[in-house]
Amino acid sequence: MITSLLIANRGEIACRIARTCRDLGITTVAVHSDADAGALHTRVADTAVRLPGSAPADTYLRGDLIVKAALAAGADAVHPGYGFLSENADFARAVQDAGLVWIGPPPEAIEAMASKTRAKQLMGVEPLTDVTEADLPVLVKAAAGGGGRGMRVVRRLADLDAELVAARAEAASAFGDGEVFVEPYLENGRHVEVQVLADTHGTVWALGTRDCSLQRRHQKVIEEAPAPGLTDAFTGELHTLAVRAVRAVGYVGAGTVEFLVAGGRAHFLEMNTRLQVEHPVTEEVFGIDLVAGQIRVAEGHALDPEPPAPRGHAIEARLYAEDPAQDWAPQTGRLHRLTVPGSVRLDTGHTDGDDIGVHYDPMLAKVVAHAPTRAEAIRKLAAALDRAVIHGPVTNRDLLVRSLRHEEFTEGRMDTGFYDRHLPALTVPAADPHAPHAPLAAALADAHGRSRFGGWRNVPSQPQIKRYAMNGEEHEVRYRHTRTGLAADGVTVVHADASLVILETDGVRRRYEVSRHGDRVYVGTTSLTALPRFPSPEPEHAPGSLLAPMPGTVVRIAEGVTEGMSVEAGRPLLWLEAMKMQHKITAPTSGTLTTLHATEGQQVQLGALLAVVEDNTR
Repeated sequence: MITSLLIANRGEIACRIARTCRDLGITTVAVHSDADAGALHTRVADTAVRLPGSAPADTYLRGDLIVKAALAAGADAVHPGYGFLSENADFARAVQDAGLVWIGPPPEAIEAMASKTRAKQLMGVEPLTDVTEADLPVLVKAAAGGGGRGMRVVRRLADLDAELVAARAEAASAFGDGEVFVEPYLENGRHVEVQVLADTHGTVWALGTRDCSLQRRHQKVIEEAPAPGLTDAFTGELHTLAVRAVRAVGYVGAGTVEFLVAGGRAHFLEMNTRLQVEHPVTEEVFGIDLVAGQIRVAEGHALDPEPPAPRGHAIEARLYAEDPAQDWAPQTGRLHRLTVPGSVRLDTGHTDGDDIGVHYDPMLAKVVAHAPTRAEAIRKLAAALDRAVIHGPVTNRDLLVRSLRHEEFTEGRMDTGFYDRHLPALTVPAADPHAPHAPLAAALADAHGRSRFGGWRNVPSQPQIKRYAMNGEEHEVRYRHTRTGLAADGVTVVHADASLVILETDGVRRRYEVSRHGDRVYVGTTSLTALPRFPSPEPEHAPGSLLAPMPGTVVRIAEGVTEGMSVEAGRPLLWLEAMKMQHKITAPTSGTLTTLHATEGQQVQLGALLAVVEDNTR
């Protein structure tokens, strides 16, 4: 029996594994980088061991340090979670060679399936070798790992070599393995997968289907179970293929077999030899705990001959600290508050007051709704996200709500090209119900308690003026102190204190919850910035300035790029790495590269000047 388990991961999945271990009476050991010294996963574990450094390559990808930590802490098992070393056969062997229980498939099964090239060959699918124009578009893909890292769609043959270099670098950084391959890219298919769980006694469960078609940068955003619109016969075909893959490699434990469904056919993509990020939707539908199943299988227990019967529908949305309107740029900063109302499941690795840094994935949480029908699950999840209180970095919350309510999604007609078609419309600033009176509510909350200095006078109070920036515009509001409290033209101030303002207009009362963090003010879900009364002039950057869209590391300067050279609009100049993804910085216009401040390996902050391209046509 396992009594103590080291979780070789961080964030949300580490917290989720720790939760199951508590339920099973198993003590937990966390590992953490220096950047994660105070992270939630270290606080929910019984013991924590430091991995010196902050970058993944120095910490969570160091299998030797993790095995050493497990032995030092007295653990007798290791769970890898997902990502990092979860599909690394050498790490699995090192764990077993140290006398520890590996919560995962045999290393031989990992080797057979964790490399997507070998997995495809096993299933009779060969990758492309000599790519021609006739093969386009193609997908460059990392052989190890997942989560969209090391993946690039190539539509022009001239771009292939550069994208291969970028994919290799990104894969090596995220997984410690820079191997990539090329396969045909099927436009507008559906991403459908089958969750499997197998024991050492020959029983294999195929646990329904999941649809994960809504993706950005080949990373899933919204997932659901079961996949809508599939016939029983087609689902049975997918189950048969999944079980065949499991038995072909002697697989044990939890895994996922992924397909691209297009033209009424299922095209094998890969088998992930680990727990998937989206596993909660399967858990909700089947009423099981997959982490507990993994542990029991590792202890040698047998599964029941048949899995539990499915019930209802579940949908998961991944809440990211990112700006979809700015090319999905990851965001950093202090997460002041995260609250999601309603009877939904919230899996997160963050809590109020945490700092969101640049080293790791920008996912803040997974929000999961389960209901008797798909339509009810959509409504439940969209409403919970719509009412969520998120104070801190910009997130994709509004995009998630709009995606869930989009007719293509509600009617089950979505595919992997959903965001390619609809992103501009989905990121247009939404009408905010709090917006009309949000600045006034912020000003009244700020004014609470400031008025009572000295006695009241029998003369009208002079209007007080406050200025706020909201949705890119400046708003000025006026209010007055009266004998009975605070007042403003056009509304009745029913109540005002530092955290709650109630205003009445045309007989309708509305509540505004107000929270302030520095110069940032939140009124409900509306974010405002308090502006100084006498703003000081700010220095302006020269036209053509390229500013860092996020904090990160300059990992590469494009070959041949030097100051004084002529560049064309759109030419890649350099690459920034932030939150395990690489972001290409291109010339904003054709002209002369007059300044290049960036150097390889340089750490830059948000808004840092990277380069200047002077437009010669002006």
